[in-house]
Amino acid sequence: QVQLVESGGGLVQAGGSLRLACLASGRIFSDAAMAWFRQAPGKEREFVAAISGSGAITSHAESVKGRFTISRDNAMNTIDLRMNSLKPEDTAVYYCAAGRSTYSSTWRQDSWYVYWGQGTQVTVSS
Repeated sequence: QVQLVESGGGLVQAGGSLRLACLASGRIFSDAAMAWFRQAPGKEREFVAAISGSGAITSHAESVKGRFTISRDNAMNTIDLRMNSLKPEDTAVYYCAAGRSTYSSTWRQDSWYVYWGQGTQVTVSS
């Protein structure tokens, strides 16, 4: 069993920065691809970024590319999402997720992920 706990959300002004962290417990952490998704009120959950089990492969949604960076520390069982140049449209609940294997060509789909955290709220004011 894998448990994921997010932290680091909050209220920030447009143009500001936040760093989200996800602490994972469970044996498969270093083998599993991990990702961040987000869901804004009234909208579907959307892919933000993913990272392979080794950390060698990353993928970012076009809407956050160049502003957000996903990383992981397998020794500490954590993944981070560094968010810069935040915009009001980044406001959402951000979720950490653990995948079915180290990598998948379908890892932008939330259905590929097995474990989910409870989410952390990010609010960007204009």
